[in-house]
Amino acid sequence: MTHIIEREAVQDLLATKEAQLVEVLPEREYSWAHLPRAVNVPLGAIDRASELDPGRPVIVYCHDALCDLSPRAAHRLDRLGFGEVYDYGLGKMDWLSADLPYDGHAALVSQSVRRDPVTALLDDPLGALTERIIADPAGIAVVVDEDDVVQGTIGSRELRGADLDATAESAMRLGATTVRPSEELEPLIQRMDRAKVDHVVVTQADGTLVGLFGLGDARPPESDSDQG
Repeated sequence: MTHIIEREAVQDLLATKEAQLVEVLPEREYSWAHLPRAVNVPLGAIDRASELDPGRPVIVYCHDALCDLSPRAAHRLDRLGFGEVYDYGLGKMDWLSADLPYDGHAALVSQSVRRDPVTALLDDPLGALTERIIADPAGIAVVVDEDDVVQGTIGSRELRGADLDATAESAMRLGATTVRPSEELEPLIQRMDRAKVDHVVVTQADGTLVGLFGLGDARPPESDSDQG
């Protein structure tokens, strides 16, 4: 019997039960980015996966929730006699968008995000925040709520003419553009150049803050030997 599991269960099985982690996408996609400790067994080779131990739990995954390779692989392994089979149904894009480590040659925002941007809570006084914004190279503060979910941003435009006795919430710009840590750097930089945007806020899929990415923050791609 196969079980569909989420990210936290994947981490728990790897930590407590020495589960085998298997990406069933083609080798090219595996080389781009894969979960640490994952081996590559494309679906078409699953019957010949001699490196897998039927006596140990096995977790299979593919690209995202719309990819059907991992459920097909999970059912095939169950048919082949594997006793404990799990399907990480949301796939590696869920993992990457959660800002978790990966191996491969992909150049993603998670490699270049600035993790110490100026932040403020909704009720923080704007006067005290202003000095921190002016002193910061990005010139932007990210406003978050008590759950660290992004609510807005404050930059020079929002500060112009603002009441410094008011709160960050009263001055922030709603609807700030955000990207996930899983975003590829080069296409993002091209979009930012076209839109004449210097910085974007980086969040996880639940809206929690990861950091800030600026056009000057991009690092050169790491070699395969550096990234695994």
